[in-house]
Amino acid sequence: MDHTQALSPVQDSPAPGHRAWPAGGFTSAPYWAYSDPAVYAREMEAIFRGKSWHYLGLEAEVPEPGSYKTTYIGQDNVLLTRAEDGSLNAMLNRCAHRGNMVCREAFGKAQKLHCVYHSWNYNLKGDLTFVAFRNGLKGEGGLPKDFDLAEHGLRKLRVASFCGVVFATFRDDTPPLEDWLGAVGEGIRRVCNRPLKVLGYDTQRIHANWKAYHENPRDSYHANILHTFYGTFGLSRQSQESGMVLDDAGRHVYFYTKAGTEKQSADYKETADALRSHNQGMTLEDPGILKWRDEFGDGVSVQILSTYPSFVLHQIANSLCTRQLLPKGPNQCDLVWTYFGFADDDAETERLRLAQMNLAGSAGMVSV
Repeated sequence: MDHTQALSPVQDSPAPGHRAWPAGGFTSAPYWAYSDPAVYAREMEAIFRGKSWHYLGLEAEVPEPGSYKTTYIGQDNVLLTRAEDGSLNAMLNRCAHRGNMVCREAFGKAQKLHCVYHSWNYNLKGDLTFVAFRNGLKGEGGLPKDFDLAEHGLRKLRVASFCGVVFATFRDDTPPLEDWLGAVGEGIRRVCNRPLKVLGYDTQRIHANWKAYHENPRDSYHANILHTFYGTFGLSRQSQESGMVLDDAGRHVYFYTKAGTEKQSADYKETADALRSHNQGMTLEDPGILKWRDEFGDGVSVQILSTYPSFVLHQIANSLCTRQLLPKGPNQCDLVWTYFGFADDDAETERLRLAQMNLAGSAGMVSV
């Protein structure tokens, strides 16, 4: 099932009879599609367990053999590990026996994965290696003689890394990650061009359906109208040189602007004068946060990249960050921000990135 099919057949879902999809088809979404529990349940299965790649984290978050990270795809708790051979592995973080959560911490390091409930042990690739009292005690009890450890490992997902950014999918027939990303892969390659270093995290609860946020970072129309900070301080304006890139299927997108390339015109001045986002009375006590070094050599001051259905990568000046969208029911979702730099950053560059973390995020100056 492709991404359009996954979203389409709402007419035959178990929804009240008056909830018919508008005649406009995919171009017109009714408000109830954002809060209907039946639609949400179908999305979890058809989209998040469907033929899509989902962001799990950065390779830098599981740097050594034994390192692990817990996260989510949709509402499924997922475990990302670095095995002894250096390979990346993804699996459901649920014991194959009774579904108990295996790893409870957000990050950790372990030689094996151990379920505390009945002491079933797994290696870092998710293979079952030990079952307590498998043969019973003194010849009595135990598991059936034909019990095969190889058939009872953790549910494994396909995992792939692109420029140090790790994705996973439930489906064997999902296209290879680089093919699935298409032209938008160049936007990831542009930013993540050498080994990464995690600088910090920010998590916020959004009291809205996950699709409302999914649509927001791919909406280039609002950015320079809504965000006062962008327009006032010139990080991103409609008059600047800009562009947008989509993959062939229209699932993923990134857009960019180049600060300092304003092309003034009477039309733009008339519009700018009417926008609340241009606030000449707004000033900064410390304008140093606007200091920007063109570290990629292409003049791009802002790039916002979004892949279907729940991943965002941003470069805002020298602030670099991934955003992971996690549905938490029909009417709320979490957004996890992972700020990063490069392993070879000098101290001054790292200080600049840390300061510019305050540009975006749940309390960022751009966001407010």
